[in-house]
Amino acid sequence: MKKNYNKLVRDNIPEIIKADNCRPNIRKLGKQEYLKELMKKLKEEAEELINAKDNEKELAKEISDVYEVIDAIIDYYNLDKDKISEFKKERKEKRGGFEKRIFLESIVNDE
Repeated sequence: MKKNYNKLVRDNIPEIIKADNCRPNIRKLGKQEYLKELMKKLKEEAEELINAKDNEKELAKEISDVYEVIDAIIDYYNLDKDKISEFKKERKEKRGGFEKRIFLESIVNDE
């Protein structure tokens, strides 16, 4: 029986599939297709995080998956993680975090 996935997977998945006596059909992505698939994977992992709800173990697992994809995007663009941390800190200082749970419903322009 053949099951189609057509998605980016972690590096060890083909070996895991082989260990289950199955045959993976894989190919190596080019740079542009890899970036496209990373972005799709980020969306997939974010949706899985949302669906994890209040299960602490599942939440932690899905957050780690999101981190892994973000790390791959950082590597793809050869970004500096320290610089990203600086941007995060600056943005939090200027715009705040999310601790106060503020929900913006609308803005009225009184001009």
